[in-house]
Amino acid sequence: MADAAARARSRDSDAPTDDELAGAAALLEGGDPVAALEWAVARFAPHLTLACSFGPEDLVLVELIGRHRLPIEIFTLDTGLFFPETVALWREVEARYGVKVRAVRPAQDLAAQADAHGPELWRRAPDRCCHLRKVAPLEAALAGKRAWITGIRRDQTPDRATARTVERDRRPGLIKLNPLVHWSHDDVWAHLYLHDVPTNPLHQRGYPSIGCAPCTSPVAAGEDPRTGRWRGSVKTECGLHVVADPGATPGPGGGAA
Repeated sequence: MADAAARARSRDSDAPTDDELAGAAALLEGGDPVAALEWAVARFAPHLTLACSFGPEDLVLVELIGRHRLPIEIFTLDTGLFFPETVALWREVEARYGVKVRAVRPAQDLAAQADAHGPELWRRAPDRCCHLRKVAPLEAALAGKRAWITGIRRDQTPDRATARTVERDRRPGLIKLNPLVHWSHDDVWAHLYLHDVPTNPLHQRGYPSIGCAPCTSPVAAGEDPRTGRWRGSVKTECGLHVVADPGATPGPGGGAA
């Protein structure tokens, strides 16, 4: 406990000031994502990590980290509910770029969760399931970190529309870096094609946004790309990128946790 408190004090004493963050945001906004990643390495490594879900944006960042040999840890929230195609892509990405994507898993496996909360919790209480299998493990993954990197873009959901390239996270003392926040869907896919980055084959089968298998469905022509996530619910976010009370217990209905 004493060591943890000492580490926390050390992080706080070297935390970026508001002026530093404002300057970095102005410098990095709209620029090359490599510059944002290099700034983060210089400022926060080795207490820096990338959360990778193997979506197109995250794969752009993994490709940049691998190609430029940036010392950035990469992890994924392994819910135990990935599509087989996602698991295969995970292994392909590690082999292609010489990186290790660390698996961060929930406290309970699926069987234990079913015993504690009933079977198929994702169908009855998707917010609660996301909290147990994604949000809580993320908190553990970010413990001891000073900054984390995400692949979110402003045009993905209304909740992300005000995201900045670099900003304070809702978690005290943590900085959040969004190097692709100003990119469009076409920008992302142009990069993937140009650099021959492997992607999830489910994208070619009508799945523009891919999460856990039970909560992801194909999207028809003309539908919003996020329609296939938690179809039939007003829920649009798993809760990882939404500003919320960290101590609040997610409810059983829709809406971002």
